[in-house]
Amino acid sequence: MDLSRSFHQRLSLRPEAGEMRDGAIRYLMMRPDALMGMFARLSPTAMTEALAALTASVAENGGKSVKAYRESGAVDPQAMMQVIAATSAELGWGLWSFAGQGGDAIEVTVVNSPFVDGIGRAERPVCAAISGILTAIGPLLLGCDAVRVTEVSCHAVDAGGACRFVISR
Repeated sequence: MDLSRSFHQRLSLRPEAGEMRDGAIRYLMMRPDALMGMFARLSPTAMTEALAALTASVAENGGKSVKAYRESGAVDPQAMMQVIAATSAELGWGLWSFAGQGGDAIEVTVVNSPFVDGIGRAERPVCAAISGILTAIGPLLLGCDAVRVTEVSCHAVDAGGACRFVISR
């Protein structure tokens, strides 16, 4: 995987096979409202469980992308943050920025989250997929084995303009 090329430059569109790939990694394009509409139809308890399952699934499977990036030479935390921010924007996951909070935490701000756009207003944070990929990338960024990711503010809940996450040891 050549990380000097943008995600869209690396993306292979194969309509004859019905797929899009970045190397060996297959991607799916879908409407955010189709995905998030499922969560909006669940009871509060089921929604909480489903969002937690999405976080875990993205952490596990998004971790495969992180591993591929690392194997392609992106081992420097600053370089990895740039790759993740650029790729997230190209995937339509909003505009990401990273800021250190000392050696034990990193704050991530996401403007224009598709998950918020897909659900509108909500009683709880809804950017579970973002939490999942931050869980996968966090150990590399903080140089540890495991991290905790907290969505400290969500535009779906407080209409504050951006979603904010903290990755901590």
